[in-house]
Amino acid sequence: MSDCCIGLNWILVKSKATGIAMTPLEGHGSINMAGNIVGMGVQELAQYIKSWNNFEAALALAAINSALNTEERVKQLTGRSVSSHPRSNAFEYYRHLFLSKKVAVIGHFPDLESLSEICELSILERRPGHKDFPDPACEYLLPLQDYVLITGTTLINKTLPRLLELSKNSTVILVGPSTPLTPRLFSFGISTLAGSVITDSKVWNFVRQGGGGMAIFQHGCSMVKISSSEEKDTTNSRTAVTV
Repeated sequence: MSDCCIGLNWILVKSKATGIAMTPLEGHGSINMAGNIVGMGVQELAQYIKSWNNFEAALALAAINSALNTEERVKQLTGRSVSSHPRSNAFEYYRHLFLSKKVAVIGHFPDLESLSEICELSILERRPGHKDFPDPACEYLLPLQDYVLITGTTLINKTLPRLLELSKNSTVILVGPSTPLTPRLFSFGISTLAGSVITDSKVWNFVRQGGGGMAIFQHGCSMVKISSSEEKDTTNSRTAVTV
């Protein structure tokens, strides 16, 4: 890898492309390999996804995304360019599916409240705000849901395996810029990956200057959604052409 940036809100790693992950809100704010990160191989850095230091794990996730979340791979997986993907977030794009359903969201994303007007909405948050449920409520709420949308940062704090186990009877969407766009995740019960691809280098200045929130999508970060059915259809089509 040739560069990295650990900003207030986002972490960037540059290798084949630029990968992004959210800067953790909790954990020890130091990275043991600081000073030696640039020049490390992506595979070596990716191993730190297993670290119990959230900042090291987030850096590793950004490194993983620098190899997986690229314009070339999205075209290969979906048959469409990144620019042709809808520029709406997963909560807006799949809103019609949530009508009159039980929907749980892991992580308090911006502007979720409007969903409560059309569905039975439960928001679970590590730092719960007004009307949010605390983390442990997942044990009781998730088995009852029709849809569960899980923040990609659960790969950093290691809660994703249990959340998927609890959501095995639900349609699961992994969501947020930190989400790796790899079909391997479909085999664990995830139906859709709603992640991102960095398409403009101006994102580096934005992150270095402390930028955060949804504004990242006006500074070189593009939304991408890949469903398990779409990936299978594209794979079969490529196979048919090859044969």
